[in-house]
Amino acid sequence: MPTSARTYGQFCGLARALEIVGERWSLLVVRDLMLGPKRFNDLQRTLPRIPESILTSRLNELEETGVVRRRVLAQLDAGVVYELTEYGCELDHIVLELSLWGARSLNYPRPDEVHTLDAAILSLYTTFQEEAAAGVHVNYELHHFDGDMIVHAMVDNGALKASAGALPAADLVIAPQGPAILDLLRGNLSAQDAIASGKVRVEGDPAHLDLFTRLFHIPPAPERSTGLSVH
Repeated sequence: MPTSARTYGQFCGLARALEIVGERWSLLVVRDLMLGPKRFNDLQRTLPRIPESILTSRLNELEETGVVRRRVLAQLDAGVVYELTEYGCELDHIVLELSLWGARSLNYPRPDEVHTLDAAILSLYTTFQEEAAAGVHVNYELHHFDGDMIVHAMVDNGALKASAGALPAADLVIAPQGPAILDLLRGNLSAQDAIASGKVRVEGDPAHLDLFTRLFHIPPAPERSTGLSVH
């Protein structure tokens, strides 16, 4: 439980949620555990700028509040991994929706910003349009940073399975140059223009790139409003 000095002193579900996962780095720890259990050093790799002491504190706090648990592996090395509990897994859709909300305000990445493999995989789940994928069966392989980071996405009748690595059976291999993938997802760059300009290289049927822009999309941020609207 959070100490009294770190509570909001309010009987409110949102206040309680922020007491559990509102500390800096907490939701990013949850984000990286959404893809499966990880060792401590795995989390250090996916969160390269988190101090070791802070990572230890966040894991202990999340464990105390029932979001994360430790498990000893059955292998000979008997290593310890951290994983989300059933309660913690309920954050999955919340994290994805919050990620999409935040993506609507993303500009191009700054030179000092890190883009990890886990973040690349989760960005596919974040931007996936389930309704547009109904009846669709298509596989994609995406190369980021000149092939230094490769992920794939398998779309099967409204469901998505994304993971790291190449996919030999991919219908289309997509290799964007610079931030072109962000422009595609936002609808600022059409599939046809992306290929014609060389901003995106593809291997396979180019028509699948147009389909990609419908399956994965970041909606535009709404214009600022001066009023308060509660739905």
